[in-house]
Amino acid sequence: MLRFRNWPVDGLAAALVLAIASPPAALSAQDAAPVAAEPSHSHAFEQYLQTVRARAAREGVSKGTLDRVIPTLTYLPRVVQLDRGQPETPGNAAIPDFEPYRRKHVDSARIGRGRSKYTELRPLLQRIENETGVPEEVMIAIYGHETNYGAVMGNFHAPDALASLAFEGRRRELFEAELVAVLKMIDRGVPSYAITGSWAGALGRPQFLPSVYLRLARDGDGDGYADIWKSEVDAMTSIANYLMNAGWRRGEPWGFAVNVPAALDRNAIKSKMVPPRCARVFSRHSRWMRISEWRQRGIVVQNGVWPDDNMQAALIEPDGEGRTAYLLGSNYRAILDYNCSNFYALSVGLLADAVRN
Repeated sequence: MLRFRNWPVDGLAAALVLAIASPPAALSAQDAAPVAAEPSHSHAFEQYLQTVRARAAREGVSKGTLDRVIPTLTYLPRVVQLDRGQPETPGNAAIPDFEPYRRKHVDSARIGRGRSKYTELRPLLQRIENETGVPEEVMIAIYGHETNYGAVMGNFHAPDALASLAFEGRRRELFEAELVAVLKMIDRGVPSYAITGSWAGALGRPQFLPSVYLRLARDGDGDGYADIWKSEVDAMTSIANYLMNAGWRRGEPWGFAVNVPAALDRNAIKSKMVPPRCARVFSRHSRWMRISEWRQRGIVVQNGVWPDDNMQAALIEPDGEGRTAYLLGSNYRAILDYNCSNFYALSVGLLADAVRN
């Protein structure tokens, strides 16, 4: 989740990234079964795979792996259909309220399962938090959002899915790079069960794209293999490593709910920064100010507990003025790195708080 990192997503578009990162539970085996390419595609698909083969060879994938895998790749019209069916979110589209999304994704069932998993994995999570600084409950919340605590990891053959999406061409640069990455995984001995995932190639309990797996997956149990599919130790260690790599700050909250006074001058706190990515997401954040400055402007923390006055935070009002708002710390942005959607990141933070409490 991970993570089409340059896609500007928010609101309705959060559903796009979540659909990519975590396939719907209703997907059947028939949905994932290979479907033969249309006659008009077959020859062109085979020709395209030779281009991929040449690139993979240049990037170090062995001839043996390429000889074994490339001829078996199958075009999956179903994957392309799913990709084309994702909702578009024009830049001027109205962003819906967060509250309906929150009720669906931070519901009692997900909280309950999260608390059970938190209790089950507690000694492991404590060790990982001590090593990385990433809170135990945040790992669990990511796990819950991505795959419903390992229940829904997808059943699409990732090389076929990525080859189909790359060949289709709308985001060839992205999907071709991920196809080459999954070939590298195979070349390094990752077993066949491990290259099954979502229709867009996201893998394992954390739903890492292949390139993210190669870069950030970690072995947490000392067996020499980062098994994010079968090992919850490796999966939690890898999630924590991802967030640590994204800049997680030990001991800082991700954010917290606040009440905003009606008289707040929102023009005075408007951010003037132009973000290099996910502009639609970050455009909803105010400028950064110290907690002490937010207090001076009449912001009231809902739980009555303020963090350090020197902590920097930005304000978001995801349901509009007069509703619950949130002050967001730098760790919120680490969650956005996992999935660049305010709705996703807020839900992860709130689920984490609910699991811990």
